Amino acid sequence: MLTHERQREICRIVDEKGAVTAAELKTILGASESTIRRDLNELASKGLINKVFGGATSHKDNDFTLRDDEMSLRRGICREEKLKIARYAAEIVVPGDFIFIDAGTTTELMVDYISCPDVRFVTNSLTTAQKLGERGYETYLTGGQLKPVTGALVGAGAVEDLERYNFTKGFFGTNGISTSGGFSTPEIAEGAVKRKAMERSSKCYILADQSKFGKAAPCCFGALHDAEIITSRLPDEVYRNKTNITEVDML
Repeated sequence: MLTHERQREICRIVDEKGAVTAAELKTILGASESTIRRDLNELASKGLINKVFGGATSHKDNDFTLRDDEMSLRRGICREEKLKIARYAAEIVVPGDFIFIDAGTTTELMVDYISCPDVRFVTNSLTTAQKLGERGYETYLTGGQLKPVTGALVGAGAVEDLERYNFTKGFFGTNGISTSGGFSTPEIAEGAVKRKAMERSSKCYILADQSKFGKAAPCCFGALHDAEIITSRLPDEVYRNKTNITEVDML
């Protein structure tokens, strides 16, 4: 396959799927990893795709998302923003807290900055639970069915487990934030877990980089006023008058 044909096919695949890993492109196109990386760099420089860690996302505007991208892709999107948000969120944790941490790339990063003693955690994320345990924190996993694409435990088992707890604080990820659609996620089973954990939390925080604003997904798990939103900087003036949004870049 000629270079221009391969790159045209990469653009088609990325636009069709919304996001794709370099490994997937290598398999689909039968090209070497170095060739795929070179193609992605060239296409990104032309503004035809967005290159992220581990792959690429579509350059086309997409206000509605129907599925979760692979964690390997999501970890590379707005990474510097996510680190700032995660660091700020970790400072909210105080001794004696009993905290729920939702599955997500920014909530997972938050664990790296938590240094407060005498805190217990519940999470539905396998990777977050492992990180907390390695840092010596008393940590509990919900039950439920594993969702491989996000590493989250979801479904009736997870929701039932959450009924047993009362959290001082809950930290959540989201796929979309909009004035009309609130906080949303593509999958009903995962949305049910988020909704129940928010109900059981005295204070809720949504950790969201700017790519999440103005977006919506099929399952709404909370209204805009149901949680404090921690972001880096608001991308849209429509949210500027909301009193429950903290922009860490502005502090």
